[in-house]
Amino acid sequence: MSIWGKILGGAAGFAIGGPLGALLGAVAGHAVDHIARCGPEDTEPKDGTKSIVFTIGVVVLAAKLAKVDGLVRRVEVEAFKRTFEVPSDELKNVGRVFDLARRDSQGFEVYARQIAGLFKPGDPVLEELLESLLRIAEADGEVHDAELGYLRDVAGIFGFDEPEIRRILAEHCALCGRPDADPYAVLGVARDADDAAVKAAYRRLVQEHHPDRLIAQGLPGEFVDRATEKMAAINAAYSRIQKERQPA
Repeated sequence: MSIWGKILGGAAGFAIGGPLGALLGAVAGHAVDHIARCGPEDTEPKDGTKSIVFTIGVVVLAAKLAKVDGLVRRVEVEAFKRTFEVPSDELKNVGRVFDLARRDSQGFEVYARQIAGLFKPGDPVLEELLESLLRIAEADGEVHDAELGYLRDVAGIFGFDEPEIRRILAEHCALCGRPDADPYAVLGVARDADDAAVKAAYRRLVQEHHPDRLIAQGLPGEFVDRATEKMAAINAAYSRIQKERQPA
């Protein structure tokens, strides 16, 4: 069974707790008193799999993103389906979570904090989630100011500082095949950084974003393609810098 079926099939609300568990409980029709016994501080899934909360969080934060500028565009909903490759037999369940999260009165902050609580600040798994949200935001051809503000706020809750946010945005440009993507920004180094610093930054990013390591840390298998694409962008940026620095 895919991760979507496992978390949206009706049982996850009992195990997760917190705002995400309550939301799933409302979708699945679980008893309110059972959900209530899972307090807001109870963020760790009982089975120890971070991938469950990660995947629910993706749905909820994408839903909040879709309405951040006051409009929910069809193209954004379709972008969500494409980005996360939801199986056709799970689309209805995913749609129910998406719609309820979009309509509920709680802000995105409570959900982002619950997700962040499962990982160390600035964890690469959280970066993968941000990159996925960026893909949805850009579905209509551009990332609007309100959407960018939302993404920066989520990134802050996730523990990313401003230089790291700029690097993530630069990586997104590279992933989209933008010719103006700055390879130094993708690696998060200054243009005047020496070769040793560039190589160290490259090796750190490769180690952090290797798909196998991300899966071990909680990234669901369904998201591996995103991580693989990021690795390709990091490798391409390093190769460009090496070519630029070759003697004429």
